Amino acid sequence: MIVTNFPLKKLLRNGKDLLLGMILLFGVLVVFYEMVEMESWGLNPYIDDNGWWRAMVDKVFSEDHQTDPVKVSNAWRSNYTPPTWKPEFKGRANLHAFEDWCGTSTAALRKNGHFPLYPHTRTTVKKLAVNPKWSNYGLRIFGYLHPHTDGEFSIAVSSEDNSEFWLSTDDSPLNVKLLAWVGKTGTEWAVPGEFDKYASQTSGPIKLSSQRRYFFEVLYVQDDKGTGHVEVAWKLLNQDFGFTIIDSKHISLYASESGLLPSDVSTIPQTAASHHHIPSKQPGATADMLREEPRDTFYRVPLVSSNFLKGVLADCSYKPSYTLKGVRVPRYQGIHMVRLSYIYPNDYTRLTHMESDETCIYQEHPSDMKTNGFSKYIIPDGPEEKSTTDFAKPLQDEEEASDLTGTKSVPNDEKDHVVRRKKSVSDDKEDFPVRKKKSLLDDAEYFPVRRRKSVLDDKEDFPVRRKKSMLDDKEYFPVRRRKSVLDDKEVFPVRKRKSVFDDKKDFGFQRRRSVFDDNEDFGFRRRRSVRNDEEEFDAEADQKEVWPGLRNNPLFPDTYSRKHLREKEIEKNMPLQLDLKMSTPTAKVSYQDLQALQSDQVNFGCNLVGNVQLSSSEALPLVKAFMDKLEAKHPGLFRLGRVINVVKRVDEVRGSRYLLELEVIDSSGKLLRLSQYIYNLNRSGRRRRRDTTVKELKPPPLLCNPMGFQWNPAATVHIIVPVKNQARWVQQLITEMERLFKETQDTNFNLIITDYSSSDMDVKKALEKSSLYRYDYLKLSGNFERSAGLQAGVDLIKEKHSIVFLCDLHLHFPSNIIDAIRTHCVEGYMVFAPVVMRLDCGAAPFDARGFWELDGFGLLGIYKSDLEAVGGMNTEKFKDTWGGEDVELIDRILEGGLEVERIHLRNFYHNFHSKRGMWVTQVS
Repeated sequence: MIVTNFPLKKLLRNGKDLLLGMILLFGVLVVFYEMVEMESWGLNPYIDDNGWWRAMVDKVFSEDHQTDPVKVSNAWRSNYTPPTWKPEFKGRANLHAFEDWCGTSTAALRKNGHFPLYPHTRTTVKKLAVNPKWSNYGLRIFGYLHPHTDGEFSIAVSSEDNSEFWLSTDDSPLNVKLLAWVGKTGTEWAVPGEFDKYASQTSGPIKLSSQRRYFFEVLYVQDDKGTGHVEVAWKLLNQDFGFTIIDSKHISLYASESGLLPSDVSTIPQTAASHHHIPSKQPGATADMLREEPRDTFYRVPLVSSNFLKGVLADCSYKPSYTLKGVRVPRYQGIHMVRLSYIYPNDYTRLTHMESDETCIYQEHPSDMKTNGFSKYIIPDGPEEKSTTDFAKPLQDEEEASDLTGTKSVPNDEKDHVVRRKKSVSDDKEDFPVRKKKSLLDDAEYFPVRRRKSVLDDKEDFPVRRKKSMLDDKEYFPVRRRKSVLDDKEVFPVRKRKSVFDDKKDFGFQRRRSVFDDNEDFGFRRRRSVRNDEEEFDAEADQKEVWPGLRNNPLFPDTYSRKHLREKEIEKNMPLQLDLKMSTPTAKVSYQDLQALQSDQVNFGCNLVGNVQLSSSEALPLVKAFMDKLEAKHPGLFRLGRVINVVKRVDEVRGSRYLLELEVIDSSGKLLRLSQYIYNLNRSGRRRRRDTTVKELKPPPLLCNPMGFQWNPAATVHIIVPVKNQARWVQQLITEMERLFKETQDTNFNLIITDYSSSDMDVKKALEKSSLYRYDYLKLSGNFERSAGLQAGVDLIKEKHSIVFLCDLHLHFPSNIIDAIRTHCVEGYMVFAPVVMRLDCGAAPFDARGFWELDGFGLLGIYKSDLEAVGGMNTEKFKDTWGGEDVELIDRILEGGLEVERIHLRNFYHNFHSKRGMWVTQVS
């Protein structure tokens, strides 16, 4: 019966009805799916409309906070082992504190390199309401929640800065969901116990059972302002009671952590709240240095065999003039004798995202920047160069102006050869479209002709009657009008701020400039001085500028002054649009290669600029000359692919040294790496007198091969780090070294840790458990001494022709660090002191906020044979202290005749840390 009455044929005939039915069916399925999801969470969508909306918002926001589920699953889900829970765990929850970390958002906490496995402090709390008295920290509170009854609960959170509350559907940390939070941008906050300031602070209805326990997690961040607090409360729905703090009766530990070392992390849960996957580089990063660059991965390209490079250039001795062998260097002054190397192409080590308006790359003084801005970099076009719609000046006006100013007009085709002068008052006048200079014929008032009284005479209060002439200025008086407010101000004009349209050339000549005119010589308007205001209304001063036919004429005592004031008042009130229709202001702007103006001398007060840039006009001809030599030696075997890197060390006396790193393509189409040091000698002999009439050709570079000055791509690099009671940083160092080996597969680098009997971790055991290919461990005793610890590591090295890299503990290394050390260390000639970027508090390597540490030389690459030749580390002077041993070593390196290569190394970071607890405790 139902089938026979169902309008199937009608639906088939009517496509719209069929489509509507499909949409309704789809909507029912979606609603059913959401209900099933909420039932699994214990949520009842029929309690109220807000609960339904709340559940949807929670679901969306929690999904936004979680990372790619595939990556999360591969990272920690498969390694999860449920801990053994004991009844005695009840009454407390785990608390982990991450100190010395700036920020106000939970996202800032997740950027901490130690989060979540290596907190500074592990302790417990008795309730979910804490009020630490610290500053710049983050908290992670976790454990189990034990409901006191069955029912539907609402959970709320309140905190000074941002916080989040996550709850699992059961006792597993793998199933946590974000239920409530205070902001996510870092600007939100609430007072203690305020749970209804934001809608996100309270969760929707959650169905909980008193027979089960539920894993929970609280994340909280606090900066150095305000009263730090975070609290979590709950309430049963459909009851009159308000929110109450979750106390010790309803919480328990996730695991007992008493007696554990900081390196023991097996009991720390990793969840969707705490686990995060942040790439080392971001496509939309604000720092240009974070973008992908061929230099970063060039070490992966196979090297051209050195046999092909022999004989390409003639051999020459390498004796730079700037080495100081045998010269006594004053104590701690060697770092001021080190020079920077030039780099091509731009490696974007300039930290533009950290610059302010008063950056040191610009040559202006900060006070001049505030006053003039960047006006000197732009030259306003003259009137003859403006738009053709502007009124043309009479020829006699141009000649007259040039005669009065002592200059001659320059034809257009000669403008490029004119030396630019400093901007003057007249330049400011030409920045805006102003009226042309008035000629003597423009005003009939300059001629004392008697005429009949006109209607305009009464309005202008002229003392002499004359007939209106065709020479009268019709520009200012086009029609008859009623007297306006301006007319009352003709005789006694009110002082006002000077307009940029004030014209001091209203008379057929140019008056002598006043010393006060220079006050207007800026790129913006400013208030005139009292002297300038008085000058405008000074009758005596104005009379000096009157045409001689009217000056001191008793018949016309007031004609000029009244007329002049009238014109000034009208001109000041002219609409700006009227003049803009005449012409548009234009200017000349030249290419500013500010990087080329930088010096290779280290400016310790300018720590944002980065590497000194080498111009392409110097680098590319050099590359071409070398490739021509290579082609002549091996015809058709190699061709240039692209220039990866050119490093120049300036020697103005004998010739500069260059490192060429080129991507070449062999005859089979294979990409190869050519990395070679060359010498560009200065040409000797007396220079001929330059003939300015004939364009001289620049001579080709005089290239040669510096004998003995080549780097060894097979040299072993030993990274030496002394440590004491720095478990979290030691573990991070080992992790960094594991990453380097995984990315490079370089078996010729070795990690050496000299340990001053650390009590917070078993360093040797951590090395044994690591995936490092090579490492050495040496246990020392006594107080921490950096010099002695480094020297002890050097003594472990048996190969004299290997490279020692004196290193620090708190570093993030670029993947090409090992290759960079090899490339810039030359045995018997050169050591490598890369400039590291020190990160700000709260900054991570993937956002690169900080500055270049120019005055630090503690990171140094040097061959062991060279280090022994200069005396090694000074273990006597720096026996009971650390700091300064690096500067003292640079003095001895320079005295030994070695040169120091100083380059800002991309993506090389010194992580922020405080010195609190760093090896300051002396052992008696």
